[in-house]
Amino acid sequence: MASYVALSGGVGGAKLALGLTHLLPPQDLTLVVNTGDDFEHLGLHIAPDLDTLMYTLSGLSNPDTGWGRAGESWQCLDALAELGGETWFRLGDRDLSVHLQRSLRLRAGVSLSDVSAELYTALGIRHRALPMSNQAVRTQVHTDGGTLAFQHYFVRERCAPRVTGFSFEGAATAQAAPGVLEALRAPDLAGVIICPSNPFLSIDPILAVPGVRDALQQCTAPVIAVSPIVAGLAIKGPTAKIMEELALAQTAAAVAAHYGTLIDGFILDETDRHLAAQISTQTLRVSCAQSVMVTLDDRINLAHTALDFLRTF
Repeated sequence: MASYVALSGGVGGAKLALGLTHLLPPQDLTLVVNTGDDFEHLGLHIAPDLDTLMYTLSGLSNPDTGWGRAGESWQCLDALAELGGETWFRLGDRDLSVHLQRSLRLRAGVSLSDVSAELYTALGIRHRALPMSNQAVRTQVHTDGGTLAFQHYFVRERCAPRVTGFSFEGAATAQAAPGVLEALRAPDLAGVIICPSNPFLSIDPILAVPGVRDALQQCTAPVIAVSPIVAGLAIKGPTAKIMEELALAQTAAAVAAHYGTLIDGFILDETDRHLAAQISTQTLRVSCAQSVMVTLDDRINLAHTALDFLRTF
């Protein structure tokens, strides 16, 4: 028996997570999901990364966007606009059902972990996906125009403000959700995969939860990361833009340096093979693969690559 843990943000992370679920049975894989993007909107608890992963694993995701539900309609939002309500964050009619159910259950005193398990199970998902914490940890984006809550920066302002840094409100007093540290300390743990998610906005919030970074540093199993940067460009989202604004090189090598001694291995896209010698050290191995995931086969093949890489340590 061997178990694996994957740390995931939104679209990119969900793609690799889907590939992993095709190769590993439910009892052998734990997915730890960023909740720094969560926020309260229209009186509802919105959990974008948990939902992106849920829709992806259940086969309900919108194939054109990678987030939201396929076959969505927008009648509620259109009617809200007529009333002068806030419509900058697009919530579809079918998607609203998830936010309503989650919010009702949370108000009834059920934890985010348990609510998420209920929702995933209801949609036929057998693999375990855990929020990083049941307590609120909210990503704050510091910009040259002031500090913005993550969704205000990402959606409302469309990532336009120039970034100067990040903080994670509530992280210092949060606790890892039940099962997270246990999975990272499991005696049969064979490896940890940091999915190709934004390292600053999706993975760093997870690492900010007390105990998570230490558990990764101390685990005897190898920890590997998949680069979200290919040929100097982000596959999805503002990663490259953020790196430029933080005066970091917009390369996969800079992502590897950001993770530093936390990781034992790093997966580059074949396009960036020339960076392998620059990244590789006595304590950091590098593997190259086709990492741009367009089709389901791409997702499964990259998952194969990650698992095979872990088995070389």
